[in-house]
Amino acid sequence: QVQLVESGGGLVQAGGSLRLSCAASGHTFSYYHMGWFRQAPGKERELVAAIRASGGSTYYTDSVKGRFTISRDNAKYSVYLQMNNLKPEDAAVYYCAASAKSWSGLLTTKAYDYWGRGTQVTVSS
Repeated sequence: QVQLVESGGGLVQAGGSLRLSCAASGHTFSYYHMGWFRQAPGKERELVAAIRASGGSTYYTDSVKGRFTISRDNAKYSVYLQMNNLKPEDAAVYYCAASAKSWSGLLTTKAYDYWGRGTQVTVSS
């Protein structure tokens, strides 16, 4: 069992930055690939970024490439999402999630075994 708790959300002006953190419980954190998802009102939850268990590979959805950076610190059981040059369309509830499944299949929510409760990101124009 892995428990995930997100933090770092808030209100920021367009062009600003936020750093989201996700703290995991348990000593098996390093076994899991980690993802950051977001869900805006009326929209489906979408994968924003993912990082391999070892930290050796990352994935970004096209709309955030060059602006967001995912990282992890297995010694601290944590994963981070640095978000720069935020846009109003980035506003959503952001969730971190853990997956023990194959890296090649991590684009969908079904691939993830554990979820945090989310943190709200609001971007004013």
